[in-house]
Amino acid sequence: MWFRLVILILFGITVSSQQFEFFFNDFKSNNLSLEGDATFTPNGLLKLSGGSNQHSHAFYPNQINLKKNPTNSSVSSFSTTFVFAIVSEYSKVSSQGMTFFIAPTKFIHSARPEYFGLTDQTSDGNATNHFFAVELDTSSNDKFDDIDANHVGIDINSLKSNISRSAGYYSNGSCDFVNLTLYSRLPMQVWVEYSGSEKHVDVTLAPLHISKPTKPLLSLDYDLDSVLNKEMYVGFSCATGARLVTSHYVLGWSFMVNGIARDLDLSKLPMLPRIGPKRKSKFLTIGLPLILGTLMFMTISCTVYYIRRKMKFAEVLEDWELEYGPHRFKYKDLYVATKGFKDKELLGKGGFGKVYRGVLPTSKVEIAVKRVSHDSRQGIREFVAEIVSIGRLRHRNIVPLLGYCRRRSELLLVYDYMPNGSLDKALYDQPKFRLNWRQRFQIIKGVAAGLSYLHQDWEKVVIHRDVKASNVLLDNELNGRLGDFGLARLYDHGTDPQTTHVVGTIGYLAPEHNRTGKATTSTDVYSFGAFLLEVACGKRPIYVQHGAEDIILADWVCSCWNRNDIVASVDPNLGAHYVKEEVELVLKLGLLCCNSEPSARPRMQQVVQYLGGYAPLPELSSIVISSVGLAFAHDQNAFSNIAMSNYSSSSVKRPYSQPPSVVADSFLSGGR
Repeated sequence: MWFRLVILILFGITVSSQQFEFFFNDFKSNNLSLEGDATFTPNGLLKLSGGSNQHSHAFYPNQINLKKNPTNSSVSSFSTTFVFAIVSEYSKVSSQGMTFFIAPTKFIHSARPEYFGLTDQTSDGNATNHFFAVELDTSSNDKFDDIDANHVGIDINSLKSNISRSAGYYSNGSCDFVNLTLYSRLPMQVWVEYSGSEKHVDVTLAPLHISKPTKPLLSLDYDLDSVLNKEMYVGFSCATGARLVTSHYVLGWSFMVNGIARDLDLSKLPMLPRIGPKRKSKFLTIGLPLILGTLMFMTISCTVYYIRRKMKFAEVLEDWELEYGPHRFKYKDLYVATKGFKDKELLGKGGFGKVYRGVLPTSKVEIAVKRVSHDSRQGIREFVAEIVSIGRLRHRNIVPLLGYCRRRSELLLVYDYMPNGSLDKALYDQPKFRLNWRQRFQIIKGVAAGLSYLHQDWEKVVIHRDVKASNVLLDNELNGRLGDFGLARLYDHGTDPQTTHVVGTIGYLAPEHNRTGKATTSTDVYSFGAFLLEVACGKRPIYVQHGAEDIILADWVCSCWNRNDIVASVDPNLGAHYVKEEVELVLKLGLLCCNSEPSARPRMQQVVQYLGGYAPLPELSSIVISSVGLAFAHDQNAFSNIAMSNYSSSSVKRPYSQPPSVVADSFLSGGR
C-alpha cells in the first residue's frame, strides 16, 4: 500500500472519494503511455508526431473512474486544460491536427490516420465506439463535413463533429471574436469542461498568456452517460503524413474529475524547439550599413516631401488681398476638407467647374467648395472684391458665401453645405422621391424673397445673372436657397449696370440680354419666370418630346392659358395633390415675368407680394405675351455672332437633361 501511495505522489495524483486529479507542468518524468511516433523531448515536451504516415497516441497510463457511484450510471463532471503547439514545415499549410480524447481502450489497432487514430471507415459513427474527443483540426476533409482547414470540434463516437467552429476566442470585455491559426507554431491553451448535472460541454481556446475567456468557443448540451463507460482512458492523438511534415506538441496537461482542473504554471512550461537554423549576427556587415542608408534615404525623402508639399499647397497671394484675410481660406484646409477633391466627395459639375462636399478640419463645419478656372491677369482683383462683398449677404433664402481661395490658375469658392442638394436634382433625378406642391410653393416663395433681397433690400443691387433650378439648393427643411454667385454683378442703387457680355443658361436668358449683353434686375426677373414655370410644370424651359422638335415651356403654358386650361400644364407627377389657385397663380406669374417686354415684367418686390397674397395678380388678358425672346434664346444661330460662346447645341437635345451654360467671355475678365 505504501508503495502504491509513493507511485501516486510521483505522478502528481490526488485521490479522494469524490475527486481524481493529475497535473503535468512538463513531461520529463516520462509518465505517459506512448504509441506510434509519440515521444518525449529532453526538455520535457510531449511530441506526438514526427512525420511518418501513421497515427500516434499518448495516454495517461491508468484507467480513470468516471462513475464513482456503483448504483448510479451518471458520468461525473470533469475538466481538463492543456497547452499545445502545432508546428508545420510550411507556414501556410499543415497536415491533420490532433485531439484530446476519452476512450475505453488504450490502443485502437484498427484505427486509421485520417480518423485521428480513434476509429476507421467501418466503425465511425457506431455507438459502440464510446469515445469523446475535442479535435484541433488543421485540414479540411469532406468525408467528415469539415467547415474549414482550421477549426475546433466536439466529436462523439464519430469524426463528424457534433459542433465545430473556426479556431479563435472571444476577448474578455468587448466579446469580439479573434481568429487564431492552429498551426501558427505558437503555443495555445485549451479548456474542456463537462457538467455531469447539467449535461453540458464547454470548450475554450486562447493564446498562451491570455487569461481564460469567459465566453467559450464551443458549447454543447449532450448527455455523456450512454457514451462513456465507468473506466476510461484519457490522452491525445494525432495523424500526419510523410509528404507534409507537421509536429504536434503538448507542453503541459492538467485533469480533474469532480472539480476544476488546476491551472498550469505557464512560466515553467518547456520551450518549443527553434524553427530553422540559428540566425547569425550580421550587424556590422549588414545591419550598420543598412541603418545608415535608411537614415540617409529618410532624410532625402523628408526633404523632398517637404518641398513637394509646399509646392502642392502653394497659393497665389498678392498685397491687395491682405485686406480680405478673414474671407480667404487656406488651400491646404480645403484640400483636407474635401479629402483631396476626391470624386466620391463630388456633389456636381456645371459650366464653370466642379463642386465638392467637405468638412473643415478645425471647426468641423460642412462646406461646399466650387473649383473654377481664372486668368489672374484680368479682373481678378475686382472679382475677389465682389466675392467678399457678396459674402456679407445675410438672408434665410441665400446660400452663404463663406469666402474664397486662389491657387495657381484656379479659384475656389466656399459655401455653406446644403444637405438636400439642388432643386434640379429633386425635380428630375429622384425617381423614388418627388417634391409635393406644398414644398414646391414654399421653395418658390423663398427664392422670390431671396431675389427681392438682392435687388431691393441690400445695401447694393446684386444681379444674380444665373437664376435656375440647379442654382437653388435645399436645406435640412427643404427651404429653397439661392446659391452660386459666381456670375453675380454688384452696383449701387440708382446707377446703371455696365455688364456687356452674355452669361447665363439658355432657356433662362431674357431676349434683350441676348441682343445687348446687358444684365439687369429685369433679366433676373425673366429667369425667375422661367424658373416658376419649370417648378410648376416639372419640365425644363426648353425640352424635347419624343419624335418632336424642341418645345419652349413658356409657349406651351401660354397655349394652355389661351385654351382656358392653364392647369393642364402642371407637373403630372403631382397628380391631383395641389392647390389649384396656387398653381394658377404661379403659372400666370411665370408668364408675366417671361414677358418679352422688360417694362411689363414686375419687380421682385411685387412678385413677393403676389405670391404672399398681399396684392392681386394683374389680368393676363391685358398683357401681350410674346415668345420672341425665348425663340431667340433657343436659336442656335443667334449665338454664333456672340464672341467666344461656349454653347454646345448637343446639350439642349437631351430631354430633361441639364441645360447648357453660355458664357460669352470669362466671367473673371474685365468685361464683367
